[in-house]
Amino acid sequence: MFDVSPLTTSCFFQLHRLRQIRKHVNRQVMKQLVYTFVISRLDYCNGILAGLSKGLLSQLQVQNAAARLVLGLQPRDHIKPALFELHWLPVHPRIDYKLCLLVHSATVQCCPRYIGDIVQTTAASSRRKGLRSSTDTFSYTVPLTYTKFAERVFSVAGPSVWNSLPADIRHITDISKFKRHLKTHLLTSILILSRASVFIRFSGFRLYIELCNTPVDSFCN
Repeated sequence: MFDVSPLTTSCFFQLHRLRQIRKHVNRQVMKQLVYTFVISRLDYCNGILAGLSKGLLSQLQVQNAAARLVLGLQPRDHIKPALFELHWLPVHPRIDYKLCLLVHSATVQCCPRYIGDIVQTTAASSRRKGLRSSTDTFSYTVPLTYTKFAERVFSVAGPSVWNSLPADIRHITDISKFKRHLKTHLLTSILILSRASVFIRFSGFRLYIELCNTPVDSFCN
């Protein structure tokens, strides 16, 4: 089992130290300090965190405490608007972001050779000859796996996340433009899922109220 406690302990220790100087610096300086001493620790080699359980990923959501420190929020304040204001991705999308960057570097051939050899485009796959996807050099084959642990390796997790991106983003070759569009796409996806979740909860609440106000005799008819 992957142990994330040393990483989270280190991050919260740095936040505790930064909280002592919060009143002496402005928001922009504090944001830069938090990114340097905390967020960078979460981003370091975070590609190996792909496929972790939601329970472990929730323990790594140190950005919630970091955002409250930067923006001066109270513990009961809603955190998602704060993350959007700071343009910070949650832990799981940050992992997907790193995986997509690695696959993009392999696509434009600006990565070490061993990374490019790990993944294979659908055009180079001998199993797809004659298919429409056999001419697509911007998508990758996802190897067949039989265990959850195998799904975490880069040769599987990387192409899986990459292929889920819109085609117009996958076809971008400029690294700066790709990063900008990728982050916008991930933030937009989070916003859509958040609104959908609120709508579902609201719809469920309305259904619950309607059921509570319905006479019991109507269920027997």
